[in-house]
Amino acid sequence: MASDRTAGAAECARALAAGEVTSRALVERALTRIQAAQPSLNAFRVVRAEAALAEAEAADRKLAAGERGPLLGVPVAVKDDMDVAGEPTAFGCPGAFPPVAEDGEAVRRLRAAGAVIVGKTNTCELGQWPFTEGPAFGATRNPWHPDHTPGGSSGGSAAAVAAGLVPAALGSDGAGSIRIPAAWTHLVGIKPQRGRISTWPLPESFQGITVNGTLARTVTDAALLLDAASGNHAGDLHRPPALEVSAAVGRDPGRLRIALSLRPPFTAVPARLDPRVRACVLALAERLAALGHVVEEAEPRYGQIGLTFLPRATAGLAERVREVPFPELLDRRTRDAARLGRLLGGAPLRVARRAEAVLHRRVGALFESYDVVLAPTTAAPPPRVGTLVHMNGWNTDRAMIAACPYAWPWNVLGWPGVNVPAGFVDDGLPVGAQLLGPAHSEPLLVSLAAQLEADRRWHEWWPPHPAAADARAA
Repeated sequence: MASDRTAGAAECARALAAGEVTSRALVERALTRIQAAQPSLNAFRVVRAEAALAEAEAADRKLAAGERGPLLGVPVAVKDDMDVAGEPTAFGCPGAFPPVAEDGEAVRRLRAAGAVIVGKTNTCELGQWPFTEGPAFGATRNPWHPDHTPGGSSGGSAAAVAAGLVPAALGSDGAGSIRIPAAWTHLVGIKPQRGRISTWPLPESFQGITVNGTLARTVTDAALLLDAASGNHAGDLHRPPALEVSAAVGRDPGRLRIALSLRPPFTAVPARLDPRVRACVLALAERLAALGHVVEEAEPRYGQIGLTFLPRATAGLAERVREVPFPELLDRRTRDAARLGRLLGGAPLRVARRAEAVLHRRVGALFESYDVVLAPTTAAPPPRVGTLVHMNGWNTDRAMIAACPYAWPWNVLGWPGVNVPAGFVDDGLPVGAQLLGPAHSEPLLVSLAAQLEADRRWHEWWPPHPAAADARAA
C-alpha cells in the first residue's frame, strides 16, 4: 500500500485484507501521529491508546482467520458528542463527565464494520459555533494555517483528517458543523439525510436539525464511512430507506441541471459573500459546465426559514444543558441561549416543527427545474483562532452569521449536502462549496462530487505547515 500517512480508509482496508499491513501497525502509527500533533493542533479530547491497540490486535486475529469487513482494522476517530463505551462524552463542556456504559448506535455500527476507534475529537461547547475552542480543552487549530480555526463544531475531526492523523472521522452537523470545517480544511464532508446515521441514544438531536455524518480527504472514503455508520436503532424518530452510497462513487452522474445559488438566505443581520470565496465558487461552476452540466443562477425560495431554525436550535440546546453535570461552568453564551430555548420550547417550537412540510414544498419546487444546488459553504475564509471565543452572545451571533450564512437551511429541511473543496484564498486558506439535493439524494450528490474530484484532484494537496507535516512524518 501507499504510505499509511497518506492512505485513505478504503486503501487501508484493502491493504489489511491483502495482508500487506497489520491493524496494530496502522493504529500504532496513527497514535504516534496524534501524540506528535496534539501540542500544536489539539484535535483530540480523548485518545484511546491502550483500548485501540487491543482492538487492533483483535482485528488482526479476525483478518488472519479470514474474516473481512468494510473497515476491519482501520483506525478512525469520532466527534466527542458520540458515546464510546468506557469514555466520557463531554461535548466540549468543562468539568468531569462520567464514562458511558454503551456505544452510541453510530459507533456500534462502525465497530460492526471493523473500525478501530482511536479517539474522540474536540468540539466547541455543545456544538454551537463555527470554531473549536474553549476553556475545557483550549483551541484546536487548522492544519493548513495553525493561526486559523479549522471551523466547527466538528473542528477536531476535520483537523485530524486534514493533518493525516486518521484517514476519516465522524462528525455532526446542526447548522453546517460538518460542512463548514470541511470547507475550511480542504475536505469532503457529507451531511446526510436526517436519520441516515442514527443519533441514538437520542431519538433525534437538537429537535431534528442535527445529523451525524463523515469527513475524509476523498469522496470514496467519506462514502465508505457513511455506509459503515448508516442504519437505525429501534428508538430513532427518523428512519429513511436504506441506501448504498459508495456504489455511486464511480457512477456517471449524467448531464445535470445545476442551480448556482450565491444569495444568502434571509438573516436578521447582514451577510455578504467575500469576493475571494465567490471567485472560487464561480470557478467550480465553470468546471461543472465544462464537464457537460447545465449551470444557471437560481435561488431557492427560503422565505423566513430562519424563524423556524431558532426555536429548534435553542430548545435542543436547552435539553442538552439540562443533562450537563456542572451547568454553572458553561459559557455565558450557552446559558443565555438555553434560557431562550426554554422560552421558545412550547408553542414557537411546535409551529417551527409544523412549518417543515411547507418549507419542503416551497424549497423543493426548485428541484422541478434543477437536480442539484451549488452554493458557497461559507461566506468567508476561516478566521483566526480567538476571533470569536471571547465575544458576547450578540456579537458572536453576528460574526457567525456573517461568516457562515449558507449551511443551516438544509438542517431545517433535513436533506443531504456535501462540501467539496473549492480552492484557496490569500496565502493558502481553504474554502469550499456545497452540493445540495432533495430528500434521499446522497447517491446523486456523491456521484457528482466524485466526478469533480477526478477533475480537480483536490486530494493530492496536503497542508504545507510544519504542525501537519511533523504529524504525518511521525
